[in-house]
Amino acid sequence: MKADSVRGHLDALLLAALEAGPAHGYAIITAVEERSAGALELRKGTVYPALNRLERLGLLRSAWEASGERRRRRYELTDAGRRTLAEERTSWRAFTTAIDAVLNPSPAP
Repeated sequence: MKADSVRGHLDALLLAALEAGPAHGYAIITAVEERSAGALELRKGTVYPALNRLERLGLLRSAWEASGERRRRRYELTDAGRRTLAEERTSWRAFTTAIDAVLNPSPAP
């Protein structure tokens, strides 16, 4: 799948990856890749700026935590992030239904 396939959908993918609970950036990237069976590959250079933007919008919050001698930033959804994720899912279903109706028209009765 093309690398830019997630364009316009990255925010929803990141929010969905965090729905089950807090995670650090690498775990978020891995979750998206695993859920898509490897079809979607996210670049770190794209994900981290998006996470920062989502946090500025109040959809995520983050905190630094120690992992051995390393520090990692852990992200989690806010209530606003959960509401936005629900809206994104509704919008996605409407979009895919419309596209499917065009690509796979029902035979005329």
